[in-house]
Amino acid sequence: MLDFLISPAMAQDAGAAPGGGIAQIVMLVGFVLIFYFLLWRPQAKRAKQHKQLIAGLSKGDEIVIGGGIMGRITKVSDDSEFLAMEIAEGTEVSVQKTAVASVLPKGTLKSI
Repeated sequence: MLDFLISPAMAQDAGAAPGGGIAQIVMLVGFVLIFYFLLWRPQAKRAKQHKQLIAGLSKGDEIVIGGGIMGRITKVSDDSEFLAMEIAEGTEVSVQKTAVASVLPKGTLKSI
């Protein structure tokens, strides 16, 4: 209605900042490096250590599984993904090898 008295204000186009493309590439490379060093690399290292732990399991090892149950390995086979673990005298359970959280030092079960 009052357009004829007041002319509409138009914003001026912003010019491209010098070096803007290079700054974006540097930021992208920075994010990739942060992602690699803080997330991917530590996770891959833990997975490799766990795989080595599982490969080194043998009969008689004292272990702790993910749920916190401790016991002694009574039977382990290379071709199966399960092992037999004795949690009490005369009580054996089958456990997936991937559930093993850590291997305890010998004699730990007797000291508990």
